[in-house]
Amino acid sequence: MENTALCYRQFGEPESVLKAETAAKAPLNPGHLRVQMLLAPVNASDLIPITGAYRHRISLPAIAGYEGVGRVIAAPDDAAHLIGKRVLPLRGEGTWQQVVDCPAALAIPVPDTIPSPLAARAFINPLAAQLMLKLYPPRGKRVLLTAAGSDCAILLGQWAHRLGAREVFGIHRSPVHATRLQAMGIVPIAQHDSAAVRAAAADSDIVYDATGGEVAQVILSVMPATGEFICYGLLSGQPFSLQPHFPPMRWFHIRNYLDALSPQAWQAEFDAIWSKMAESHYSDTTQLPFAAWQAALTDYRQAGRTHKPLLVICDA
Repeated sequence: MENTALCYRQFGEPESVLKAETAAKAPLNPGHLRVQMLLAPVNASDLIPITGAYRHRISLPAIAGYEGVGRVIAAPDDAAHLIGKRVLPLRGEGTWQQVVDCPAALAIPVPDTIPSPLAARAFINPLAAQLMLKLYPPRGKRVLLTAAGSDCAILLGQWAHRLGAREVFGIHRSPVHATRLQAMGIVPIAQHDSAAVRAAAADSDIVYDATGGEVAQVILSVMPATGEFICYGLLSGQPFSLQPHFPPMRWFHIRNYLDALSPQAWQAEFDAIWSKMAESHYSDTTQLPFAAWQAALTDYRQAGRTHKPLLVICDA
């Protein structure tokens, strides 16, 4: 069968190096599912590797995309019950293509109660939030989030409350995020209000940081030495330097934890995610045709965006 994929054969800005390529799909490997993709979101984690930031672990040519939802169209005998069912075809091929092959043991079945636009976004941000909160528990602590309007941060904030955080504060860049953060029980702090940022940081026990750069530097310089600073992103594109008097800092990247998860543990993580996702506030979505992927990237880069662009790869 023919398959169209968004490929890159060199590193660079996604808008410049991504190309839609159509070719025959290779035969399905033993133990794998073949999944017709329905929806795939646009995330920073999809775009940053295309720039070459992780070129040491990416072989070119490559297909973009790390998450999404699709419907199984072929399966080995022991997974034949999945044919026609929706799954997350994860940890296999890039998801920005019409047909994805993935190991059957790692495909995540989607409950009937979960709509596809929500299922498509159930991997990168929810799993990262869930793992960070396990590794660095917020119970009884004052929590500070950066990039608080982002999908990962709003889940971190809501789930930290569930786990017994005393208070949750969220630093945001755009004023459009303030009201929605308040609705989630997250106290909004404008990033440009340096006095408020410093005051919150000075009173924080644990920080989940996605920005790096100057904001991270300021927070680290004033937060208590007994606090913990969890860095899970560098959305500012700017580094920051550590000083001996700074509190402990932990680096978190989701890929460092995946290999340690057995297929059973991997499936169990999503069993926990589904129930929490259904009960949590999450960003709205806007859906764009697969052929309009460049418009989806433009949409993703809009300042103050409160929705998640989804590529409609195949109709449901």
